[in-house]
Amino acid sequence: MPEKIPAPVKVDSSYLETLIGYNATRASLKVIELFSKRMAVYDLRHVDFSILSLITHNAGITSRQLCSALNILPPNLVGKIGTLEKRALVHRKPHPQDGRAVGLYLTDAGEALMREAERTATGLELEATERLSAAEKKTLVRLLQKIY
Repeated sequence: MPEKIPAPVKVDSSYLETLIGYNATRASLKVIELFSKRMAVYDLRHVDFSILSLITHNAGITSRQLCSALNILPPNLVGKIGTLEKRALVHRKPHPQDGRAVGLYLTDAGEALMREAERTATGLELEATERLSAAEKKTLVRLLQKIY
């Protein structure tokens, strides 16, 4: 009969906790959970929020610029923009500098939604990082940005 090996009383995750990817994923999952719950009232997923936020702060941004900024493939963005247009949150206008390009703009409804959604996002970030000082939050963001 094979010898039974006892199960650990306490799980040893010390090696995993030395890995940046493990820690970043664990932190990300916590923030994503909060984000998903809070953004459900706006019917926004992470990528939708990111697209709308970039349009909010860069009126007239092109699809190409959005793809580059968010690392999204153009075919994937087309459907997302179409959905946002159907929801009357975004509309297209000819680009002011490039006659061949089309700029993306928020509608009045899109602006109202994003004012609320960004306020909600700011609140959930504060909640998710409540155990960090302001300096620690700033450092964490800076260090994460250095990685990507």
